[in-house]
Amino acid sequence: MSLAFDEFGRPFIIIREQEKKQRLRGIDAQKANIQAAKGITRILKSSLGPKGMDKMLQGPDGDVCITNDGATILEQMEVEHQIGKLLVELSKSQDHEIDHLVSIATNFEFSQDNIEPLIKTCKTTLSSKIVGRCKEDMARICVEAVLAVADISRRDVNLDLIKVDGKLGGKLEDTALVRGIVLDKDMSHPQMPKRLQDVKIAILTCPFEPPKPKTKHKVDIDTVEKFEELRQLERKYFTDMVAQCKASGATLVICQWGFDDEANHLLMAHELPAVRWVGGVELELLAMATGARIVPRFSELTADKLGKAAVVREMSFGTTKDRMLVIEGCPNSRAVTIFVRGGNKMILDETKRSLHDALCVARNLVRDNAIVYGGGAAEISCSLAVEAAAEKVAGVEQYAMQAFADALDFVPLALAENSGLAPIESLTEVKSRQLSEKNPHLGIDCNDLGTNDMKEQNVFETLSGKKQQLFLATQVCKMILKIDDIIEYSQAGGGYE
Repeated sequence: MSLAFDEFGRPFIIIREQEKKQRLRGIDAQKANIQAAKGITRILKSSLGPKGMDKMLQGPDGDVCITNDGATILEQMEVEHQIGKLLVELSKSQDHEIDHLVSIATNFEFSQDNIEPLIKTCKTTLSSKIVGRCKEDMARICVEAVLAVADISRRDVNLDLIKVDGKLGGKLEDTALVRGIVLDKDMSHPQMPKRLQDVKIAILTCPFEPPKPKTKHKVDIDTVEKFEELRQLERKYFTDMVAQCKASGATLVICQWGFDDEANHLLMAHELPAVRWVGGVELELLAMATGARIVPRFSELTADKLGKAAVVREMSFGTTKDRMLVIEGCPNSRAVTIFVRGGNKMILDETKRSLHDALCVARNLVRDNAIVYGGGAAEISCSLAVEAAAEKVAGVEQYAMQAFADALDFVPLALAENSGLAPIESLTEVKSRQLSEKNPHLGIDCNDLGTNDMKEQNVFETLSGKKQQLFLATQVCKMILKIDDIIEYSQAGGGYE
């Protein structure tokens, strides 16, 4: 595509291979949009439910991702159709009010002494994930992590204080909650102590090296004496920096930059343990946890800018000899780390994504402890409400409302199909029971437990999360099922797909 100008200076666009392209108008364009939306739903629907299938996605650089998380699938899909792209963007939409959901929602009480309701809800989220076989332990880890950083009185949770880190090796059951910070680093010198008690930490963003001139220069050294003098000057510079750290009272130095072997040797000789090449994000999280101030210059390093920790220890992993640092007993203990173990990178990445979903669920429940029931129960109840409202509307608008009610039935249909049940029969039975028994807790028995009451199965979903899902569905229907187009098409004598 390129830009050109006519004889009057007006710009126009020249499209490459224009003779092979065509513009869709009217009904053909609407059908193409609907087909694009259907194409995305066909990809996503087989991932719904506890027995949903995983998708293998290959990126442009050859990386392979295996997941059944809908948000991850949409994020990594390369969608070319414009409506498909819009659907992907709409999947990121948040917050919309749906009155019927509020009317069928249930509140449950929890506290830091009684976290079982939170764990049950997080287990629902993890049931369809790769961590489903150890969902009890994973759900408990996520709930404890959220409550550790939550301000219950203000009903607020800062997920930035929860770091999810991992290391290859081990098994999923080895995943643990560390009430502190885990750094994928080790001590800069192998002879430095592997465990420190009552640590005072200096966090530096300045390197252990002599300052470099800002302009290009050349130094000529023609004698051994001059070389020795230069070496002694550099050594004194390193020694002064180490002395400044020791004078502040620091017993551990964590530096954003690296330092050479001579500086490392001097740190060891002066019994000052150090860690180098620590990332900026980790430095900020470490500063929040330990109460330290990040110091950009050695001259600004004072005792009041040091952080504190009860224990800093180095842990190793079996025969791989990999090492990581664990910083525990921080004054600001609200910062925690979920340390994930897994046999390969794909399992590790998918576990992190699953735990993030469970963390978001627990966070939403702390903010608003309202839940609706899963298994398609909420969608079926909303579908019945929309159908009842459609009967009170005269004219062609009724067909659009009915189409939205049918779209809500898509979720329980997909759940039944993925679980090996007869989709239409299962949906019809549950809808008729909801209508006759006035019980909005009835859904699809995906786990074949002998009951359709999701309250008995402890299958919960957060109200805020379900609002977001139905908001997306509403926007999609507004986009595709335009009432004016339906009226115009009906008046022309056409049908509707």
